[in-house]
Amino acid sequence: MIKVSIPAVITRNQAGVGKTSGKAYNMDFQTVYIHTVAKDGKPNPFPEKTEIILDKNDQGQPLVYAVGEYQLHPASLYVDRSGNLAVAPRLAPLTKQA
Repeated sequence: MIKVSIPAVITRNQAGVGKTSGKAYNMDFQTVYIHTVAKDGKPNPFPEKTEIILDKNDQGQPLVYAVGEYQLHPASLYVDRSGNLAVAPRLAPLTKQA
């Protein structure tokens, strides 16, 4: 399981026109903290800050994740057009274990 923490809602929008395609783009990002594991299998002492690309709703508004603890959803992993394993982060709320 990959744990993801969101201590505050911090988002960023990036819009422009693609150099090669000439098509307009508009992407929203959210800052998250990923609890990574070292190559030896031990958890790293601190979570690492990164940004994830947010999905949009039917009206084109970003689907922002609320403050809380999450895990990487299995649907985040896919095989890309080159046949390589790739990640497009999707988060699922982390449930507390009894």
